[in-house]
Amino acid sequence: GCVLVVSVIEQLAQWHNSTVKAAVERLCDYIPGKYQIMHHMSCCIDREMNADVVCHSLKLCKHDPGQPLCHLYSPPKVSWFPIFLKTTDCGMSFKLELSSLEKSFMGFSSVCAFPLLANLCEKIKYVLKNKLPFEDFDGDKFSTFPTLRGYHWRGRDCNDKNTTVYPGRRPDNWDVKSDSNCNGIWGVDPKDGIPYEEKFCKGADSKGVVLLGDSAGAHFHIPPEWMTVTQMSAKSFANLPMAFSDELDWPQFSEITGFLNSTIGGWTDSLYLRLRKRNRCNHRDLQNISQNVYFPINIAPYLSFSLARNQLLDNPTIVIYATIGNDVCNGERDTLAHMTTPKEMLSNVVQALRYLDSHLPNGSHVILTGLVDGRFLWDNLHDRYHPLGQLNKDVTYSQLYSFLDCLQVSPCSGWLTPNETLRNLTAERALQLSNVLKEIARSEKFANFDIFYMDFPLRQTAEEWRKMGGEPWQLIEPVDGFHPSQIAAALGTGITWQKVLHKWPQVLGKENPFNNQIEALFKDQGGH
Repeated sequence: GCVLVVSVIEQLAQWHNSTVKAAVERLCDYIPGKYQIMHHMSCCIDREMNADVVCHSLKLCKHDPGQPLCHLYSPPKVSWFPIFLKTTDCGMSFKLELSSLEKSFMGFSSVCAFPLLANLCEKIKYVLKNKLPFEDFDGDKFSTFPTLRGYHWRGRDCNDKNTTVYPGRRPDNWDVKSDSNCNGIWGVDPKDGIPYEEKFCKGADSKGVVLLGDSAGAHFHIPPEWMTVTQMSAKSFANLPMAFSDELDWPQFSEITGFLNSTIGGWTDSLYLRLRKRNRCNHRDLQNISQNVYFPINIAPYLSFSLARNQLLDNPTIVIYATIGNDVCNGERDTLAHMTTPKEMLSNVVQALRYLDSHLPNGSHVILTGLVDGRFLWDNLHDRYHPLGQLNKDVTYSQLYSFLDCLQVSPCSGWLTPNETLRNLTAERALQLSNVLKEIARSEKFANFDIFYMDFPLRQTAEEWRKMGGEPWQLIEPVDGFHPSQIAAALGTGITWQKVLHKWPQVLGKENPFNNQIEALFKDQGGH
C-alpha cells in the first residue's frame, strides 16, 4: 500500500513538475474524502528516491530477518536508510512522527479507514461472508440496490416487500394482476383477454443463468487510471465508492451475467444477454455467485445460503461452474503443496453437484468449465511495463510479480513467476483438474439436470482477437496482470455461445417467436 501511494505521489509531482506537497494535495483533490496519512507522508517523500526506499525508511515496509528484501523498483547501490535521513527534510522530525505515522498508515491500509468508505465496512463484511445482498428487505435474496451484492450480481427485484416476487420464478396465475417474476410481462391483452405472460411465455422454455465462479467470474478489475498519472483526474476516482462496495468486481459487465454497457473499456457481451435476446421472457433471471479468494475454494458449503432457486416454483436454469484458477493459484512459497489435488477436486465438485441436484428445478443444465492455462500470462506480459512503470519505464510485470511473490500476496505464485519449470508444473496440475471435471461430466448422472464439460476458451479467444488486429496482452487486466480483461470476457462469450449452440442446443432453449411483440408492448408501456 505504501509503495503504491508513494509511487503515485512521486509520479504526480514529476508529471506536473510540482513539489511533493502539491502532488499530495492534487491526489487528495482527486480522491473522494481526505486522507490525513498522505499529509503525514509528504514531508518524508523525496522525488529523487523510489517508493521502496521511502517506505522501508519509514518502516511502513519491513524486512524480516532471514527473509528476502521485497522491492518493486531496482534497488539503489547504496544503503537506503542513511541516505534517506541525509537527503530529506524528515531528519530530526522523522523519529518523532514515526509512531503516529505507523498508526495512521496501518489504519489507511484497511478500506475501513477511508472516510467515504468507513460506513460501508460492516456491510462489506456481511456480503463477503454471505454472498447475499445487503439491502434485501423481504429476504428473497434479490435487491433493488445495485451494489453490496445487489442487482449488479443478481436480477433486480421488482417488489422488495414481497418474498414471493423475484426474478426467475414461474408466473403466479400468469401474472394477470402483477409481475411476480420481474421480467416486465404482466397484465391481460384487452383484445382477447389472454394474459400477456401466457401468450408470450407459455411453452417458451424460459430459463435463467447462474455462475458459480472465482474472481475471474466476478470480473475483478482495478481501473488503470487510478495509478497512471498521465490519465489521472478527479473523474478517474468517481467510481471508487461503487467499486469498493462491489469488492472491486464488475459483474454487471462480466462474461456470464453482464447486462450493462461497459464503462471500463471494451464492450459487454454475456451469456445472460444472449439468453435474453433469444427469449425475452428470461429478463432479469441471473445470479453471479462468485468470490475473490486466492486459494482453493469448495463451492458446496456456501451454496446453501447464497443460491436462490426454488425447485417447485422456479424456472430451470443453466449453471456455469467456472473456478478457472483458484485450485492451482495461491501465494504460498511452496505453492505446489497448496494446490487442490485431483482427489480433492472430485470430492468438492461432486458435493456441489449433489446439492444442486436437490435444489434446481427439473430440466436444468450444468456446464463445468476447465481451468485456464495461465502460462499465457507470463508469456505475454513479463517484459511489458506495468501502469506504475509506464512514465519512467522502470516497472515491468516481471518486477511486479516478483514483488507480490516476495510479500507472499501473489494471486498465483505458480504462474506469475520467472521459474519456467514451476509454470509448467502448475499448468500440468491445472490440466489434471480439468480432466477430473471432464470425467465427472462423462460419468455422473443427476435427476434434475444434465451435465457437460467445456475447456476454457483462452486459445480461441486469443486467435479471435488477433484476427481483429489486437495483441494478446490486451486480454489481461493491466493492473493486476492476472485476470481476463473486458475484451477477453466479451470475446469469450461469443466463443462459448457458439460451442454450446453447436454441441448442446437444448441447453440454450428455443428462440421465442414473440420477442418482437414483447418489445413492442414494452415501448407502448413506456419501456418499463
